Amino acid sequence: QKVDKKKHSKDSVFFRDGVRRIDFVLSYVDDKDGERKQERRRLYEANLVNVGLELEIEDKSESDDGKTYFVKIHAPWEVLATYADVLKIKVPFKANDIPNNSEMPMNWLSTPFRLPEHIMHPEPDFFTAPFDKSKTDFFLIGDKDTFFPPSNRNRIVYYILSRCSYLRDECGDRDKKGIKRLLNNGTYTAAFPLHDCRYWTRSKDANCESDRYSLYKHWAGFFCFFKEQPLNLIRKYYGEKIGIYFAWLGFYTEMLLFAAIVGTICFIYGFLTYDDNQWSKEICSEEVGGNIVMCPLCDKKCGYWKLNSTCNSSWQSHLFDNVATVFFAIFMGIWVTLFLEFWKRRQARLEYEWDLVDFEEEQQKLQLRPEYEAMCTNRKLNRITQEMEPYLPVTSKCARTCLSGATVLLWISLIIACIIGVIAYRLAVYAAFASIMKDSATSNLQVVGPYITPQLATSVTASCINFVIIMILNLMYERVAIWITDMGEGQGERASPILLGFSVFIICFIVFYYGKFVGYPGNYAYMFGSNLRNEECDPGGCLIELTTQLVIVMTGKQVWGNIQEALVPWLMNWWGSRKARSHPESLYSRWEQDHDLQEFGQLGLFDEYLEMVIQFGFITLFVASFPLAPLLALINNIIEVRVDAWKLTTQFRRPVAAKAHSIGAWQEILNGMAVLSVVTNAFIVAFTSDMIPRLVYMYTQPDGEMKMKGYISSSLSVFNISAIPLANKPDDGENPPWFNSSIITTCRYRDYRYPPGHERQYTHTMQFWHILAAKLAFIIIMEHVVFLVKFFVAWMIPDVPSEVKARIKRERYLVQEYLHNYEVEKLKIQLSQNGHNDCTCPPMIYPSLPKHEMLSECL
Repeated sequence: QKVDKKKHSKDSVFFRDGVRRIDFVLSYVDDKDGERKQERRRLYEANLVNVGLELEIEDKSESDDGKTYFVKIHAPWEVLATYADVLKIKVPFKANDIPNNSEMPMNWLSTPFRLPEHIMHPEPDFFTAPFDKSKTDFFLIGDKDTFFPPSNRNRIVYYILSRCSYLRDECGDRDKKGIKRLLNNGTYTAAFPLHDCRYWTRSKDANCESDRYSLYKHWAGFFCFFKEQPLNLIRKYYGEKIGIYFAWLGFYTEMLLFAAIVGTICFIYGFLTYDDNQWSKEICSEEVGGNIVMCPLCDKKCGYWKLNSTCNSSWQSHLFDNVATVFFAIFMGIWVTLFLEFWKRRQARLEYEWDLVDFEEEQQKLQLRPEYEAMCTNRKLNRITQEMEPYLPVTSKCARTCLSGATVLLWISLIIACIIGVIAYRLAVYAAFASIMKDSATSNLQVVGPYITPQLATSVTASCINFVIIMILNLMYERVAIWITDMGEGQGERASPILLGFSVFIICFIVFYYGKFVGYPGNYAYMFGSNLRNEECDPGGCLIELTTQLVIVMTGKQVWGNIQEALVPWLMNWWGSRKARSHPESLYSRWEQDHDLQEFGQLGLFDEYLEMVIQFGFITLFVASFPLAPLLALINNIIEVRVDAWKLTTQFRRPVAAKAHSIGAWQEILNGMAVLSVVTNAFIVAFTSDMIPRLVYMYTQPDGEMKMKGYISSSLSVFNISAIPLANKPDDGENPPWFNSSIITTCRYRDYRYPPGHERQYTHTMQFWHILAAKLAFIIIMEHVVFLVKFFVAWMIPDVPSEVKARIKRERYLVQEYLHNYEVEKLKIQLSQNGHNDCTCPPMIYPSLPKHEMLSECL
């Protein structure tokens, strides 16, 4: 049947008759292997018709490229009702009569951030119950064509498509079924539900919603960044799984605001106390720092240098390494607990509002993937449901677990190899940078010259390499996660800490290894017995190194991620729709427009969650080194919400609606990081920051003045230059012009060791052991204090709000009561029809209640 292009609308989501709605679209092209694929399609589509679906095919002559066929699928009421019963989809049976008392005091302050009511709450609030096909008059069914929203319709159709066979005998080979297999073997090129309109304009069809346009206008625009998200509309259009992700991302962003404010205050404190920084003044002064000659930082290629050459890095370090660092580390340990506990409450509220309270109990068995069902050749009785369900034997599970475990070990080995490679790079290039930059023209630049040092060059380039490795591992890991998902029961995201591990461990190297195992002149430590000498910290402190690493990796990853997420799909869609642009006479229908968009990935939101969880790891595990990390994360997330919304609304096909009552395995990962963050931040303050050595020095002054004068000199040990081995001495020409070996006989290095000539020369002093004891005591005290507060806060805040508990009880009560009354009325009608008119009063066990009338009291 030819399409009348003048009468047909580009926005039409209906069959040619304009009545039957298109619930799903399949596309295919003819190719060299056409006969086998054509036979599969014929049998598959015949089986779809046999289960009640209605199909309509668009010939390739009507498509914009002239070679793509489109199969439009409509699910009539009978099919929808049958599978809604099977899937236990909850539908309304009574208007919600519980008054909403959630109004906050001074609510008018939030007016600028609100969206219109019809956008925030696109549907009335109802009490719901699982659909029962035999009790259709029990539910509030007005129009059968619109009773099930499009998200439920496409979910039902996809359920059928995933389980329908493409063989003559539907009970034949269990592997020969499902749309996913047909997509993998090229029988079909795409399968997707339709968007309801173009995103930049409303649908011209009066019978069609324009939810996509509403989402684009009120949610996806960047200038809506200060507005609340229309979560109910997102859930209605995309389903609960995507809705819960954006609810979590929005809540995480809101909570970051408090961490960003406190972190910024701590940074400002460091800036305001700039002039009180006594140790930096000593480093920069000619009297102290200008007279202290430091030992070479590398063998052969590094010469002697004066302490005041690190003046700038010392001032920079004070911005992040001050008294506020300790306070902020403790604050973030409590903040992460508040975030997770309040999210549980928010999640519980969404579970109730989105009818997901009984999701696990009633529908977990229905969430088995069809590919997993096909993989399971054995079946067993479920003791709860008393139904036969597929399962994998223990031997098969063990084999798959071992294979997955071997994959995890391989990835861990790869991560360790990358870390060793980056360490080796740092050690190898430092000497090269020191030699090259000694006479470099950059050192003469007036503004930036003093800041461009070998330490900075090594740190920045190593950080950039870390960033590139993380991006490469990210691409590789996505394929591994898909494979792990297909190997088991769809729990690929549980392996996500593998990639997170690299990001964490590369930073942990700086926290626990960098500058710790250096040795001293004449007895330096080398990496794995090689000629690569371990790095030393700058006398201004080790924390600036960790800060540099975090800034580059965090900022680079966030900027690159947003560019990649926005630009790549747009370019691919622009290229894919070029044929339609060159043929303006083409109808370019709704299904063709969606066909040219990008497919929503197999793992869906996996990459989005992983990106945010890695960011969460950075700002919680290492926040003591960089108080501005939450501010950077907040700015990124404000953009991230709108970029994700924009690409989902404009650049991707509409994904199949899926249910999810929580963020899944990511909750466990976040909980684990919350506990680990207390430990890492305690170690950062104790071992990477110079806070503890300064406090020990200040409180052990003999005169009790608690001043920092002389601290720098006390933190540097002395070594006799004549005792430096030939392998460690600078080559000829490497020493600066001011160095005179006949006058300068000693050099200083960062450590606490006895000077030459002492009976215990070059062994650790008592000051070293005092500082080590103070560091360990600080770790123990901080961990116990923070953990005590964390557990107390978690105990004080219930996971489910009392109001939500009451509403859940009310709804369950009403379902039972309403069903009871419904059965009573049904029984009375049945008795009257059977001629029992002599019984004028109902049995006493069934009180006489009007039909569809509920008791209003709550339990």
